[in-house]
Amino acid sequence: MTYVVTENCIKCKYTDCVEVCPVDCFYEGENMLVIHPDECIDCGVCEPECPAEAIVPDTEEGAEQWVEFNRKYAQMWPNITSKIDPPPDADEWNGKPDKLQYFSEKPGGGD
Repeated sequence: MTYVVTENCIKCKYTDCVEVCPVDCFYEGENMLVIHPDECIDCGVCEPECPAEAIVPDTEEGAEQWVEFNRKYAQMWPNITSKIDPPPDADEWNGKPDKLQYFSEKPGGGD
């Protein structure tokens, strides 16, 4: 099992999860984070830290599509290990449906 970041992270990009990860398996895109599924140790400490509830175990229904998505972008984006400020409009985007259309493949700043 691994944990994955899902669509609700897009344009929210809270990084509370990054701060608690013991193995630094988060990677930063321009407007979302991903978890490298091969680095995740399945500890689950990140899941309750996400204000957007965008982190789920890969065993949850619908999560399987996010495993490869997370893997792909974790290999392209820089690692992030420290909490940063979320986008100024993150709270407005939290919970909005159909956010995949706003996804950016561009990398974030990382550490």
